[in-house]
Amino acid sequence: MNILIIGSGGREHTLAWKIAQSPKTTQLFVAPGNAGTAEIAVNVPVGVTDFQAIKEVVLDKSIDMVVVGPEVPLVEGVHDFFLNDDQLKNIPVIGPQKSGAILEGSKEFAKEFMMRHQIPTAGYQSFTSENLEEGYAFLETLKPPYVLKADGLAAGKGVLILNDINEAKAELKKMLVDAKFGSASTKVVIEEFLSGIELSVFVLTDGKNYLTLPTAKDYKRIGEGDTGLNTGGMGAISPVPFADATFMDKVENRIVRPTIEGFQKDGIPYKGFVFIGLIKVDDEPYVIEYNVRMGDPETEVVIPRVKNDMVTLLEAVADGSLDKVTLEVDERAATTVVAVSGGYPEAYEKGKEISGFEAVEDSIVFHAGTQLKEGKVVTSGGRVLAITSFGDDFREALETSYRSLEKLSFDKMYYRKDLGFDL
Repeated sequence: MNILIIGSGGREHTLAWKIAQSPKTTQLFVAPGNAGTAEIAVNVPVGVTDFQAIKEVVLDKSIDMVVVGPEVPLVEGVHDFFLNDDQLKNIPVIGPQKSGAILEGSKEFAKEFMMRHQIPTAGYQSFTSENLEEGYAFLETLKPPYVLKADGLAAGKGVLILNDINEAKAELKKMLVDAKFGSASTKVVIEEFLSGIELSVFVLTDGKNYLTLPTAKDYKRIGEGDTGLNTGGMGAISPVPFADATFMDKVENRIVRPTIEGFQKDGIPYKGFVFIGLIKVDDEPYVIEYNVRMGDPETEVVIPRVKNDMVTLLEAVADGSLDKVTLEVDERAATTVVAVSGGYPEAYEKGKEISGFEAVEDSIVFHAGTQLKEGKVVTSGGRVLAITSFGDDFREALETSYRSLEKLSFDKMYYRKDLGFDL
């Protein structure tokens, strides 16, 4: 098969790395890809939302399957674009249609979906600039900290957690009236704060049948001890030590199954990955959010632990036969540590040459924000590399990742040295 992956980050490099191992893969293309994908696939310089250009690539390269990495093309309807085009409609797309992608595209829609299907989540209300005063009044009924979420996609930055009521009111006004997050915050969801420890559960579904992939926990804050600004993710660990069999039974019965059954009840066609962001409060699981694709950097620890042929799994998603597949998982722990540009997640410089790849022997180096320039690998994003290693437990795996990181370098490279501190 000729397969096209859409995206350019660490998630897409990991998917490409896994798909390239399949004997079913003839040729692999990534649009637009990065310096890492260039080593194992053909990069095509096409934007992830340029559907017309994607169509030309699909027809020109005789693509048999499309795997969508990021959320934006899904929310904008890339799957629907294929289904509505006579030349493309028979090519399977891994990733939900627009009616499923809204689960990530609108926080309010996701909350209503959870309420409708009795899926445990925090209490909430939604507000627009028209009822700002009611938003203030609702904040008064809550105990701090206060959680404000932009309804739309805000590149992972649209959630504020504030301890001061006056600051919460001021930020609510900035979001609704001053468009702090652009059109993403024309509506804001305010919800009660849940105190606990977070983890992610990933599900692969054909819309009816599903496989629950390995659990993972990522680290979002830039600073050690989970301090400082939120980032796209500074590293991840799989499996999550505190997600034991009893807890995972609750997740399966109260969250995963009702979610997939909810798609069917609501008439939502869904072929692809569901990322369920959970929080464990005491011993009970609650949903914080849904994403409609794999997480990054969690993909870099979840996918390497899946032993199945990836193309066989994706074919089963496409033709609705996932019930005939048994998931095989590597028992070892996997960890990934993300190396970022100096200054990230605020202003940072690009174009820094990266060296040391050839010295890394015991880890897999996944590229996130890299590109090839005059034959050299240079930085092109905030999150640059994700260094994944295996071990008997997460501590052993982390040691290996940190050892490998010492062999890599670029100007102002930074990474957290304390992952797993809370486990």
